[in-house]
Amino acid sequence: MLRRTLAAATLGVAAIAVLPGAPAQARACMIDHQCTTYYYSDSSKTTIVGSLYEECDGSRYQWGTRTGYLTFTEVPC
Repeated sequence: MLRRTLAAATLGVAAIAVLPGAPAQARACMIDHQCTTYYYSDSSKTTIVGSLYEECDGSRYQWGTRTGYLTFTEVPC
């Protein structure tokens, strides 16, 4: 019984270690600001694969894929 429990725990830990993490999130856009987040394919940040636009009125427009490679800009309205 102890062997089965240890084997199950080992498999559970291994499965968690192998699963990919969620993409990085940009910080929240402040109230009364317009924010733009660009997501890139890799660390060289040469190919944009997605973006998120947050307007002053709170509307959001998103397209493409979110990745861990991003730039974030914020401008007051």
